[in-house]
Amino acid sequence: MTGTATRYLCLARHGEAAPDGSGLTDAGRRQATLLGRRLRDLPLTAVHHGPLPRAEETARLITDELEGVTPRVAESAGDYVPHIPERGELPAESADFYLDFLAGATDEERRRGPELARQALRRFTGAVTDGAQDRHELVVTHNFLIAWLVRDALHAPKWRWLGLNHGNAALTVIRYAPGRAASVLLSNDMRHLPAELRWTGFPPELHV
Repeated sequence: MTGTATRYLCLARHGEAAPDGSGLTDAGRRQATLLGRRLRDLPLTAVHHGPLPRAEETARLITDELEGVTPRVAESAGDYVPHIPERGELPAESADFYLDFLAGATDEERRRGPELARQALRRFTGAVTDGAQDRHELVVTHNFLIAWLVRDALHAPKWRWLGLNHGNAALTVIRYAPGRAASVLLSNDMRHLPAELRWTGFPPELHV
């Protein structure tokens, strides 16, 4: 279907999570609130979030800083493995590393993850097709899905979601304009966070 207006898709990883999975740490709550304040000037029409507590709490704290937007849960915004590559898809020098990383995925995860990833592409991406007004939406989700959607926007191979890391409460924005390829306008931006709240969610060797 031909697009009629531009979609601006904002993607945010949840705030720093508590070790027990019950929600966010104090730092994670501060991250979410500061991201909400950054987004105040955007005309957001929808906020979606994954079903896990850390995503739900992040979305709620963000929308507490906004007006007129109610967060809505979406299974396709959850935490799952979007694509498990075969060895032949991967660069030879990194194939063992990535296949070892994914070895723990269960049969259910291998079956369900790709279907949820397809649902996410259908639901969240592409130009607006049901109106003439540009649309701004936010998806509060997890590292894997953000990487998957960035990979898709860049027309990169399916395996290339691997190796894309996003900090907690960092902001990524993808533009889907009618008749044009998707554009990644912003990626993993943490300027709304003070130094002590940046880089959570990254392995230590990537901290700068």
